[in-house]
Amino acid sequence: MRVKISLFGVSGIILGKHNLKDPRLDQADKLAEAEKKTCAQVDVVDEKELSTADAILTSRSSLSDLLMKDLDFVETRLSRDAGEAEKAVLQKLAEVLISEKPVSAAGLTAEELAAISAHNFFSSKPVIAASDEELKAPETVLLRAYQESGWLCFLTVGGKENRAWPIRAGATAAEAAGTIHTDLQKGLVRAEVISFADFVEFGGETGAKRAGKMRPELKTYVMQDYDVVNFRSSK
Repeated sequence: MRVKISLFGVSGIILGKHNLKDPRLDQADKLAEAEKKTCAQVDVVDEKELSTADAILTSRSSLSDLLMKDLDFVETRLSRDAGEAEKAVLQKLAEVLISEKPVSAAGLTAEELAAISAHNFFSSKPVIAASDEELKAPETVLLRAYQESGWLCFLTVGGKENRAWPIRAGATAAEAAGTIHTDLQKGLVRAEVISFADFVEFGGETGAKRAGKMRPELKTYVMQDYDVVNFRSSK
């Protein structure tokens, strides 16, 4: 699973697959012996793929151009025969966009979303605006874009690899297991979890276990960023 980040008005970041260089994975790699280290990845695409991307990374100077695309559509639709419910939401979106905020920041209710479900807005997905200075450090700004667009990682360590696995914020232990293998999700009995802070504080998995910091969690446990996990499965 890779998050797709579309660039808008951004140059200097190479299109294609990028490793997410999170310093925490380097920390974990020093504390757990493994044959290799594997980063989570993102796909960086150009603005032709704005509509299918998971998030948009733009420069602060180009943000208004992006929002104008949606505002133009909203104003065009308002000039036609929009129904009352749709019209109310579109007027709300117009105010949000004029204030230099994306559609995703409008805080629409389920009912409001239903009223405009026939339309696709570019900025309905997370929009991350970066300064020119930030954009000079692609690895750092891509990690920021990943995290601010509602994604996190969990870790598996030891043996063949120390690996960061991407999951959406709010994912359960069962869903996290499924990113490794569907059979692991189907047969999941429990997740054995160490918080990243405890993993570092106690010098790795063995030290955290000895300190009583590894805890069993059910399938419904909501994963936290950089949890270190062992999944126990009946399959």
